[in-house]
Amino acid sequence: MNTKTIYKKKRFWAGVLLAQFLLFYVFSKSGIMISFFENFFELQKGIHQMLFSWVPFSVGDLLYIILGAFLLYYIVTLFRKNRRHQSLLRILMIINAFYFIYQIFWGMLYFQTPIIKKLTSQKEPDIEKAKKLAIIYLEKCKATRQAVHEDRNGIFIITNLTFIQKEILHQQAKLPSYISGKKAPQILDIKPSLFKNVMNFTGILGYYNPFTAEAQYNSELPHTFIPFTTAHESSHQLGFAREQEANFVGYLIGAHSNNLELRYSTEFFTLKSLLRFIVEEDPEFVKNVLHHYSPGMKRDRAYEKSFIFRHQGWLDDFFGLTNNLFLKSNQQEGSVTYSYFIDLLLNYEKA
Repeated sequence: MNTKTIYKKKRFWAGVLLAQFLLFYVFSKSGIMISFFENFFELQKGIHQMLFSWVPFSVGDLLYIILGAFLLYYIVTLFRKNRRHQSLLRILMIINAFYFIYQIFWGMLYFQTPIIKKLTSQKEPDIEKAKKLAIIYLEKCKATRQAVHEDRNGIFIITNLTFIQKEILHQQAKLPSYISGKKAPQILDIKPSLFKNVMNFTGILGYYNPFTAEAQYNSELPHTFIPFTTAHESSHQLGFAREQEANFVGYLIGAHSNNLELRYSTEFFTLKSLLRFIVEEDPEFVKNVLHHYSPGMKRDRAYEKSFIFRHQGWLDDFFGLTNNLFLKSNQQEGSVTYSYFIDLLLNYEKA
């Protein structure tokens, strides 16, 4: 292609990308279009899970690796004068395709009716009520912790992750109808991430791949994180896009489970979330609750903290910043504030 033709094609694909931004922005303001994308997701999620669930590794991770390799190649060739224009054209085409598929399969779900509007009571989070609930979950955690298994160092361990994942599917089908009318396909499609070594340094516990409908988790996490993380990511598979709503649905899945390992992980997450919400208003209350952790809970907490400390660094800060920007661009709170989950929790518990 000559230079003039390439220039016209670049201008065309840049215009298409801008048109997509405007089109999906308009769609995000239309209740009819949001309903359409919700119904489309219900159709495609089951198909995607049937297509990819049987593969023993994450197909979505493989697609990311291939896409990253292509982008890296074209970025490198941008520095070659004879390839610069063609490479920029290819990058624009990839971004257009990636953005369009992402929005069709997932992006529009961020604009669904928030769960908080489905609850009968919609009051702001109350510190005193959060404290009462924290005490309740402290006692629940202490009781459940006594019934689960430990390693030789006294740290909580999972004995059968497959049982936990099957229990998550079972609990998906039992979610309250006034909160979720979404279909649970009952297809086990939760996989360890191929990027686990990198994830250790990013603060990312798991993620959902909208292109394959797979849920990934970091298999190297402390075991206290893993059951709830898989419940959270399975909530994305159901169609809950907002992070704190996926936390809440994960809580509903785990808190009422008969699987003690899933329940302990969920109760421990809930307790820690409540304490994070309370700590700025009443740090002494939080210190007192931490002091009353059972010996097993204290060992689990110390192990979590040591894991996080060992993997802190610039990569963690970078992903924290980018995740914060991503959340805010999709109608969510930033990564620092988690009050929406507490808001949902307190309103649900009161109801």
